[in-house]
Amino acid sequence: MVVEVKEMKKPEKEKAAQKEQMKEGGTEEGRRHETPSGKGSAFSPQSKDAFAIEKTKRAQKVEKKPLVPEVSIGLVGHVDHGKTSLTEALTGKWTDTHSEEVKRGITIRLGYAEATFYKCPKCKGHEQYSRAPKCQRCFSDCEPLRTVSFVDAPGHETLMATVLSGAALMDGAILLVSAIEQCPQPQTREHLKALEIVGIKNIVIVQNKIDLVTEDQAMKNYQQIKDFIKGSIAENAPIIPVSARQGINIDALIEAIEKAIPTPARDPKKPLKMLVARSFDVNKPGTQIDKLRGAVIGGSIIEGVVNVGEIIELCPGIKIKDRFHPIVTKVMGIQQAMRDVQTAGPGGLVGISTEMDPYWTKSDSMTGNVVGMPGKLPKPAYQLNLNVHLLERVVGSREELKVEPIKINDPLMLTMGTARTVGVVSSSKGSRIAVGLKLPVCALKGDKVAISRQVLGRWRLIGWGIIEA
Repeated sequence: MVVEVKEMKKPEKEKAAQKEQMKEGGTEEGRRHETPSGKGSAFSPQSKDAFAIEKTKRAQKVEKKPLVPEVSIGLVGHVDHGKTSLTEALTGKWTDTHSEEVKRGITIRLGYAEATFYKCPKCKGHEQYSRAPKCQRCFSDCEPLRTVSFVDAPGHETLMATVLSGAALMDGAILLVSAIEQCPQPQTREHLKALEIVGIKNIVIVQNKIDLVTEDQAMKNYQQIKDFIKGSIAENAPIIPVSARQGINIDALIEAIEKAIPTPARDPKKPLKMLVARSFDVNKPGTQIDKLRGAVIGGSIIEGVVNVGEIIELCPGIKIKDRFHPIVTKVMGIQQAMRDVQTAGPGGLVGISTEMDPYWTKSDSMTGNVVGMPGKLPKPAYQLNLNVHLLERVVGSREELKVEPIKINDPLMLTMGTARTVGVVSSSKGSRIAVGLKLPVCALKGDKVAISRQVLGRWRLIGWGIIEA
């Protein structure tokens, strides 16, 4: 028995000796499998380190541009036409994160995601576009084009006010149309009219769910889309057939986005103007007082730049007794595309942490505010004088109802920028009306306002106006 035990230990000693040789430079067998670079065995720890270093170098070589969003693109269209699924196909992020959105299966709040687009130097046509730094066809290193922020807007008819608020953040838009339904659906028509009112002209139309129809059905739906957009701002917009769920034609869509929605010219010398679309309290329950963080606001910078350490003003601010008062606070941090930055300018979406009490920013309570430099913003307005342009038909309802003239005491919902408020008409003379507001807004003379009215129990878009005073 003693001999058998000694014989069993001999192979174990040999294995231990082989391990020691591997640490010191490899066995004779291992040295016969050395890589051309002379960095050890192809299976040794040294080779793994070499591969990791090489991979890092390649990643650094590909990422030549800072991944800061240059442009904001909205996804709009009728409910359940695939806006959130397409956002996921373009960015890899599912934007329906709130509990009620998950429960009901629809988008309720504006969703946000970013993606960097790349171009392969060897491939041709739409196949050279992707959102991966490595070409999936020829495995070449791709060149980064730009980073894009996407705004996923809700499509349900009751959430049109949210769509109008989100449209103010967009430099361009993707209008989705489902290939399995008749075109146009009510909110398809309403969202296109909203883009026209806000002034968004760079549009790409996506014919989604082509994997669920035959070729003849897809061509019939395509012709319906062409007839629908004829005479509108989207008449010459490209129409890209895709399947967001199956990832079909996503490269062709990226090509269309790059060509049809360019990055607009920016002037960083203009005074700061930022539209607030979201606000948060990032502190968890039970956080110690000395570890509390200030309020966080999110939105899009329209003009100018903001830097860490600067003093900013939010208007109309917070309500004290019966009046609203602007808030002055300090910028403690700036984040874009999940990266901390020291300065931010127009293009894409931005989050700003402040010294402000987080109580004031819970549950998006600061949405609709305008951020600027102290003393540079107009005072909160409790009444607006508008030069109104009414549509011929009510947009968004299945019934083609005629838009009636606005009369005194009519309740209206007004949307300007990311702010929305309800007001009552106090005077009406021809195309000019005066509206007393329930909640004040920060607005300038010449700003455009979207006007909605209660029609059959829903707020429906009936026209737009220009602020005169």
